[in-house]
Amino acid sequence: MISIEAQLAVFLDNRPGALARICQALAREGINILALSISDTVDHAVVRMVVSDSKKASKILDGLHVTVQERDVVFMEVPNKPGLLAQIAQKLAAAGINIEYAYCTASASQEFGNLVLRTNNIEETINALS
Repeated sequence: MISIEAQLAVFLDNRPGALARICQALAREGINILALSISDTVDHAVVRMVVSDSKKASKILDGLHVTVQERDVVFMEVPNKPGLLAQIAQKLAAAGINIEYAYCTASASQEFGNLVLRTNNIEETINALS
C-alpha cells in the first residue's frame, strides 16, 4: 500500500508535558496518531505526525495555540525485511528524487511496517515506487 497523506509538523516548546498536552487533546477527539517523529533543537521540538484526520487535528492544535504546518508525504506499508529501505532509496536515486527526510517503524515480530517519506517530488516518488 502506498498513498499520499497529510503530515502535520507541530512546533512545541522543548519542555516536559508539551507533547502530552497535544496528544491528550487529539485523543479526546478520537484522532489516532499513525506515525510520529520528533526532532529537537535548543529551544523547541518539531513533532511530525500522520494522523487519522489531519483537518480536524489542525483545528484542535490551532486551538492550543501551537504552530502547525501541513505537508504531503508518501505513506507506505512495507515488508519488514533487511535491505528494503536500500532498495527504495536506490529506486528514488535512479529517478533523480531526493529524500528530504524519512521515518519508519516495525518490531522484529511484525511482517510489515510503515514508512513515511518526504521527497522533493511526491508524485514522481509514487510513480517510481509503484
